[in-house]
Amino acid sequence: MRITLLGTGTPIPEPKRQASALLVEVGDVKLLFDAGRGVTTQLASVGIEPQQIGFIFITHHHYDHLGNLGEFLLTSWHNGRESRLDVYGPPGTAEIVAALLGQVYARDIAFALFTVEGVTDIRELVRVWDIAPGLVCEGDKWRVLAAYVDHGNSLGLSQEEWPCLGYRIEAKGKVVAISGDTVACDGLDFLARGADVLIQCCYLAEDEITNRAFQRLARHVIASSQQVGRIAAHNGVKKLVLTHIRPKPEAMMHSLIKDVRDGYGGDVLVGEDLMIIEI
Repeated sequence: MRITLLGTGTPIPEPKRQASALLVEVGDVKLLFDAGRGVTTQLASVGIEPQQIGFIFITHHHYDHLGNLGEFLLTSWHNGRESRLDVYGPPGTAEIVAALLGQVYARDIAFALFTVEGVTDIRELVRVWDIAPGLVCEGDKWRVLAAYVDHGNSLGLSQEEWPCLGYRIEAKGKVVAISGDTVACDGLDFLARGADVLIQCCYLAEDEITNRAFQRLARHVIASSQQVGRIAAHNGVKKLVLTHIRPKPEAMMHSLIKDVRDGYGGDVLVGEDLMIIEI
């Protein structure tokens, strides 16, 4: 498997980090996870056209994880997509895509259908699946599983109100786990257990947690550096890749890495946009 980090940033605009997105390639099969700001141009940067993507998996409905989903779909279509595209995500994903294709971009689609001869309606190519935890889909040599993770749910939001997923890709005897945005939880343990690579959100260094708002974030919303190290160690992860990193000074980045390594003795990579990891 080949993993390409397309966006390792956050909602905070940062020139060197686009918003959440990553690509997993299993042979010729290309699986896209999340579609945040810049996803289409980041794919172009590594020589991949959007119409080559066959599957998209959305973790949750924060805008930094799907803000460019509509742009990706339309760009793929306008640049010649003729093959089916399957989009998977938590309940509500189908409604979002229906709004994008049926309302937000309805005139764009109608214009293309009127002016371009022989084009297939995009709504015949895009299939959307609202999914629950368990097996999501599989091919000849790979499968993708999902689990609910805790991204603010411990504050009182039910999974029905706010469903958030992480994913586990199993292929050719290897495992890649994608945490999504989460704190430590049973769902993340299921996804990460024994993983060859864990792509893990790591928003704050411990030294940044100096106010009540950040304390609340680190406890209930998105994992901070010490928690990330414990998650990886608890699940026997072979390689840990940090993503969804809040902008911070270089000294604070060093602090974040030290925090993670204090709890985890395996290989740690600080994710950067367009980084490629082979397993």
